Amino acid sequence: MPKNIRKGTYALFLTLSEDITADTGALGEVFYEAGEYCYVGSAMKGLDQRISHHMSSEKKIHWHIDRLTPVATDMIAYVSEGIDCVPECAMADIAVKTGLVPYVDGFGSSDCGCRAHLFKVPPGGKDRLVSVLSLTPY
Repeated sequence: MPKNIRKGTYALFLTLSEDITADTGALGEVFYEAGEYCYVGSAMKGLDQRISHHMSSEKKIHWHIDRLTPVATDMIAYVSEGIDCVPECAMADIAVKTGLVPYVDGFGSSDCGCRAHLFKVPPGGKDRLVSVLSLTPY
């Protein structure tokens, strides 16, 4: 792997301006209420490529989150980089401990034991999570 590929984990915050129902792959049709969400993920083979994929409006659907990002009205990512980055599942656990609410069981967590990697963000939740995890803006 080339040395210029950044590795790490991330918290992607996105806003849905209206309620939607979306086909969410194996999770089926899911109702998402308007508001702010946080998706946590890892990108050990290319942080820049993964976040660019998520932010793109035209993409192949690979992950559950790819069903929501095209309809989001606002997105911002924060990262934890390198060998000492906050692990993805630890990030999900801390999200719950800081007041974020798991939104869809199994969303983004089909390959781990976490309840979900998608969270509804209450007022002030983004700032708390970013601060507690010492995440940096992407």
